[in-house]
Amino acid sequence: MTTVIVSKNFDLPSDALWAAWADFGNVYTWHPFVEKSRLVDGTDGKIRVGTRRQCDLVDGKNWVREEIVAMDEGRQLKIDLYDGTMPIKAALATITIAPLSTSRTRVDVRMDFQPKFGVLGRLMAPLMKRQFTHMFTELLAANGKHVKTLLERKTPAPTASNIDNAPLLASH
Repeated sequence: MTTVIVSKNFDLPSDALWAAWADFGNVYTWHPFVEKSRLVDGTDGKIRVGTRRQCDLVDGKNWVREEIVAMDEGRQLKIDLYDGTMPIKAALATITIAPLSTSRTRVDVRMDFQPKFGVLGRLMAPLMKRQFTHMFTELLAANGKHVKTLLERKTPAPTASNIDNAPLLASH
């Protein structure tokens, strides 16, 4: 197996970062390489071991199916990439969220993978590792940007002291 590890520190609370990862079926809303995603195989929407999704990639032709195989609520997800069109025979992704303080968090993405195609796949592994490192770096940046945007959108409930300054909400 080949291993890729990418880490990033965020000036964001860990529970907010966890919430984005835990919205398992809606990863497309912030993942830069996923065009659409959905829960599959009768998954009821609750995040737990056994929850499955399909991610259709932005290239319009590739897809991957993933299953949560281990979870430590608020801290870690282990996701098996069990099917798809990518040249991967086996892969396990681990997302670890580590609070550094109440408003600072480190997120680690680790993927252990084995390419398809035997000897040719082993020769491709270093190139794939570089590509995955780049992709995970962009993924973490997008995760932080998404969470920051969500937190900035939250406004306090109107009170007598702030009602005149409350923002107008657009209807969709």
